[in-house]
Amino acid sequence: MKEVKLFHGPNHPGMHGNFSVHLTVDGDTVKKAKPNPGMLHRGFEKLMERRLWMSNIALIPRVCVPEPDINETVYSMAVEKIEELEVPERAKYLRVIILELARIAVHMMSIGGIGGPTGVYTAPNWALNERDMILDIFEKITGHRIYHMYIVPGGVRQDINEEILEFIENTINDIESRLKDYYEIIFESPIIHKRLKGTAPLTKEQALDWGVTGPGLRSTGVKYDVRKKFPYLVYDKLDFDIPIAEESDAYTRLYLKYLEVKQSIKIIRQVLSDIPKGKVRNKLMGTALKWKIKEGEAYGKVESSRGEFGYYIVSTGGRYPYRIQVRGASYPQGLYGIEAGLPGTRLEDVSIWLDTMGVCSPEVDR
Repeated sequence: MKEVKLFHGPNHPGMHGNFSVHLTVDGDTVKKAKPNPGMLHRGFEKLMERRLWMSNIALIPRVCVPEPDINETVYSMAVEKIEELEVPERAKYLRVIILELARIAVHMMSIGGIGGPTGVYTAPNWALNERDMILDIFEKITGHRIYHMYIVPGGVRQDINEEILEFIENTINDIESRLKDYYEIIFESPIIHKRLKGTAPLTKEQALDWGVTGPGLRSTGVKYDVRKKFPYLVYDKLDFDIPIAEESDAYTRLYLKYLEVKQSIKIIRQVLSDIPKGKVRNKLMGTALKWKIKEGEAYGKVESSRGEFGYYIVSTGGRYPYRIQVRGASYPQGLYGIEAGLPGTRLEDVSIWLDTMGVCSPEVDR
């Protein structure tokens, strides 16, 4: 049979973001696959090296649009390490709230997004509502729904009042009350079982060789999570589990995200219960537009919804970063994984790989 070249995305219902995969297929079987994020958000690392330290806070959330807050956090953490700047305890708790809300929003979008390539269209309609409810929280806290620019070196921009904290609690309670419905329509669906079980497998050796972290790695039985392995903020004070499995197929990866949503809700409840009073920011010396970060280098990392996400920053003591390198959490599965893992799979399973592996396209072409 003659090989045919196809473009998968960006308008395919199973594609996440402005991203496409160039495929060479023989019938329904993928022979070659090459990711193409195009010119989407290209050159972030060099752009950051040409902007003031504070100006980068408005730029970096675009490295991953669905989960922008991880960029603010790791950037701030690296700057704080170089400056030896202590973050107030209340600010650490507030950062955890933001990060876990973002994790829920991304996981729910992925859980619902599986309806696009499988035809279970109730799932995305429901899940986008849950994400929208979390965006309502972000809007109340920061004034913005997508790019928040809330987490900054030294803490957070402003405090959260009791009314918003109560709103957060009511929202996660509301989301939690519907999780059983998602289990029924997705994880008990014979369509999902047929399409996802045994599909797009990933071995432990592949995951470790490519550098895959997050649900992709944990689905192979490796219990690695930055929040537990290298605790940051106040995660060492919180009680939560790291779901793992060994089946390592698309169904397992998606189910782990479902379990992680439950753990994130558990974390947020503890934070809301234990959050201390106090200031929320220790400012750097001087006005923000004239910051001079002292000479040094640091790596800040967090556990994003897709795995380990980090920034390596070098400062020479000036008003601009000297070097910045982004460790995109979905870079391994969004580049190596696509090129090495998709050949041999069926055409209709390409979007299932992208959804369950959590490919955020700007992280690939940053």
